[in-house]
Amino acid sequence: MAKSNLDKSVGHLLRRAQQYSFDMYANQVGTGGLTPRQFAVLQAVSENPGLSQTDLVKRTGIDRSTLADMISRMLKKGILARHRTKSDARANAVSVTASGKRAMKGAASKVAKADRDVLKAVPKAQQAGFLKALTAISAEIDKELNASSAAAKKRPAKKAAKRKTAKRKTTRKKK
Repeated sequence: MAKSNLDKSVGHLLRRAQQYSFDMYANQVGTGGLTPRQFAVLQAVSENPGLSQTDLVKRTGIDRSTLADMISRMLKKGILARHRTKSDARANAVSVTASGKRAMKGAASKVAKADRDVLKAVPKAQQAGFLKALTAISAEIDKELNASSAAAKKRPAKKAAKRKTAKRKTTRKKK
């Protein structure tokens, strides 16, 4: 097959690698079991009991609306439980139920096998570098998300200050 520009497209190659990874996962776990994202959520919550949904977004990289929908489905399946956090009554924390722990335990070795199968596509001498590169991409994503989150938190304060300033000017003009 002739080389094309797609063979040099990072985005295209990553998407194909992701699809291959999902295929290996489905081969091992099956289509009726936990999805890769559900497994990631269960693993993140298991490693961080009482994790808030906001922190779970940061930990997994799954966007807020998708994660909320996933958690809703996982609650209905009985593999997650949700409760209000003690520190913030508005925030929800999630925990893995006994059923969720069983599902994770049943899938863990299969997920590890799927990961090994994906790595087999990379020459042995390049596997450590490949994992290091993926980790660097993930770290950059986290850095950008944290920066945009910090910027978003600052914005409302600026808007509130502008409203107060505008209100003072309007009040002064009326006098």
